[in-house]
Amino acid sequence: MKLGDKFKEFIAPMDEDDVLEFEEDEARPISEYEAPKSKVVNQFSHDTKMVLFEPRSFDESEEVAKRLKENRACVVNLHKLQRDYAQRTIDFLTGVIFALDGSIQKIGHNVILCAPKSMGVHGQINLDANDE
Repeated sequence: MKLGDKFKEFIAPMDEDDVLEFEEDEARPISEYEAPKSKVVNQFSHDTKMVLFEPRSFDESEEVAKRLKENRACVVNLHKLQRDYAQRTIDFLTGVIFALDGSIQKIGHNVILCAPKSMGVHGQINLDANDE
């Protein structure tokens, strides 16, 4: 008997009748209800190449960064954010893009496209109405 076992026996002695024994060889199917669930749910399939975001707080920009690290392009609509939070989000995503050697483009009023290095983006969108 190990020292730890002796200590446990001294603190909380157990009768042999109290010990529950179960067989590990019992192979019973686990239902979907009983199966352990992961806290993180990946709602994106492996073939998803682009993800659309409409953050309502600066904290949601971390989710955009995660998708960029997974080599997915992200279109981020900043319309729901206050101006200062939208600027903070752009600054944060610019740093993420720089670290991943990707690209970031403004594709509309308060809408940006962030793409990782593995996904090439060709063309440019002209945002000036006067310049045709």
